[in-house]
Amino acid sequence: MRFRVLLALALGASLLMPVSANAAQTLADVQAKVMALQDEATTAAEAAQAAKVNLNSLNRTLNGIKAKAAVQGQTLSVMQKSLSVIAIEQYKNGGFGDSFQLLFSSDPGLYLSSAGALDAITRGKSTKIKKYEAAQQRLNATTLTVNDKLALVTAAQRKYEAQSALAQSKLTQARMLLSKLKKEDRDRLAALAAAQENADQASSLKLAKGASGVSGRAGIALKFALAQIGDLYVFGAAGMKYWDCSGLTMRAYAAAGVSLPHSAAAQARMGKYVPLNALKPGDLVFFGRPISHVGIYLGGGRMVHAPRTGSRVKVASSGSLGYKPLVGARRY
Repeated sequence: MRFRVLLALALGASLLMPVSANAAQTLADVQAKVMALQDEATTAAEAAQAAKVNLNSLNRTLNGIKAKAAVQGQTLSVMQKSLSVIAIEQYKNGGFGDSFQLLFSSDPGLYLSSAGALDAITRGKSTKIKKYEAAQQRLNATTLTVNDKLALVTAAQRKYEAQSALAQSKLTQARMLLSKLKKEDRDRLAALAAAQENADQASSLKLAKGASGVSGRAGIALKFALAQIGDLYVFGAAGMKYWDCSGLTMRAYAAAGVSLPHSAAAQARMGKYVPLNALKPGDLVFFGRPISHVGIYLGGGRMVHAPRTGSRVKVASSGSLGYKPLVGARRY
């Protein structure tokens, strides 16, 4: 809708070469489809970031379990050597323990004086065997856990790759749509898009100047994000020249000493829940079901965010973003 209005105004003001009503409608339809594909690419890219965060977490867990298994394996190896010594001793004694041999000793006093010590040795051997069996069970359990985590890591890796491929395919579709237009029409659309972005940037910079008086971590994060106005959106990017939505919020709060993951969905699980009617500047606002976009609340029903491919960091309404409703907010 915004594009159709802008197109009508641009044509009325003779900013562009005049075209027929049907041609204008066609260009508007193409632009709408391109923007929809870019939005879908952004959604897929955020899903890829969520999968990447999950993958990294699983890998850290897996590495920890592997390290645990290595220690357990070394412990088990030491126990095996100890039990091997016991087995050799039993073999040398013909399968009979020292206590059995002493039972038939011609010196009863020797047996009585040694019986306590031999009983302690027997109990010690039994304890070693029990400890070995317990260690073996722990290692087996850990090995099973490693295998389970490996399966989860593999699944997370596939999801990350699939979502990344989906994002790229949406952008490819958008480029193909544009490539079917005449060069002059592509240039016309590019000029309109640039004019809109320039207007948004000028408006955003004015609004940023009025954003003052926010203290604490929220103020630092907000100031950082506002300083990036005009930077291009690139999915998977986290500064200092290119950003995606969660990369911007992650780095903004990192400047304030708060560690957040590079994923809108993951960020929405952290911090403190905030009712939407109690938003304060610096709160993160989340969009979509499942969550696929995030911005930093500026106040007055506005936020600063990195919107999508083909756009720049800007101040915009914090209401629903097209088909992505505003679904929640967090405070850090």
